Amino acid sequence: MGAAPTRKINLALQGGGAHGAFTWGVLDRLLEDERLEFDGITGTSAGAMNAAVMAHGMAKAGRDGGRRALAEFWHAIAARPGLTTFGLHLPGAALASYELDHSPAFVLFDLMGRLLTPEQLNPLDINPIRQILHAQIDFELLRSRAPVKLFICATNVRTCRVRIFATEDLTCEALLASACLPFLFKAIEIDGERYWDGGFVGNPCIFPLYRRTEANDVVIVQVTPIERADPLSTSRDIINRVNEISFNSSFMLEMRSIAFVQRLLAKEHISETDYQRIHVHTIEAEDKLRELGATSKLNNDWDFLTYLRDLGRATADAWLKANFEALGQRSSVDISARYL
Repeated sequence: MGAAPTRKINLALQGGGAHGAFTWGVLDRLLEDERLEFDGITGTSAGAMNAAVMAHGMAKAGRDGGRRALAEFWHAIAARPGLTTFGLHLPGAALASYELDHSPAFVLFDLMGRLLTPEQLNPLDINPIRQILHAQIDFELLRSRAPVKLFICATNVRTCRVRIFATEDLTCEALLASACLPFLFKAIEIDGERYWDGGFVGNPCIFPLYRRTEANDVVIVQVTPIERADPLSTSRDIINRVNEISFNSSFMLEMRSIAFVQRLLAKEHISETDYQRIHVHTIEAEDKLRELGATSKLNNDWDFLTYLRDLGRATADAWLKANFEALGQRSSVDISARYL
């Protein structure tokens, strides 16, 4: 009896703050499956962090090293004081809620963020993620020995263009740039240019994968809901939906372009020597993540992060059982129906 067939895939990891723990769970399950080989990973914000941490762990100790590195990273996130640290809620609020709307600490933080710029609110530019990344990642090792090709997305504030930091360009500042929300942090300056969160121009960008990798399969780990039928009853609901639309728009536009090229290839109007045939797959739990409010993206409580991790593992496990045979053969998601 021969060895199980392997499939080479690319990963596309969306950002979403603490909701990136869902992606942690997905990656943890995918790393368990030795039928999968990873060629390239494109990521934005929390997706970029997961990608770099996973690749660094794999560079040190293979697949198990990648799983351990992800667990250690999210443990470190939970260990930092956060808006849940004070454990206080306004009267009548559910204590078990993962949202922070009823936390006095969050209410004060949110108000200050609306009144003050990041430079005024945080003049020393203290960013606990910077400390975690320096402690967790040897960037010289990552640049020289990463077993997968990395593509990290950030937004150039001056030009409105995407900047892709490939493996050989990766630094701690590049990862921070990809996750720099302009109302929370000062823009990250790299090579004389200032950068904000990559989600504004690509959440994440897919094009580096078909330009610089060999795998035809792109597995998208989606944490930002596309559809939302809920009534927008508060100003915070409206702001959250505006952000979701903004962070999905460039991604959906790119997916429409991919769908168009794939239709032309199918009808043999263009040649596969000039354009790559791409199989698109999506791992998502939109029905569950849609239930979580925007403020939960700032919740670093360990119980919440492990809830998301377990949801990610279960979702990836179900996806593998249903769609592994599609890898290398066809898309397992209808691109036109989902993104057009």
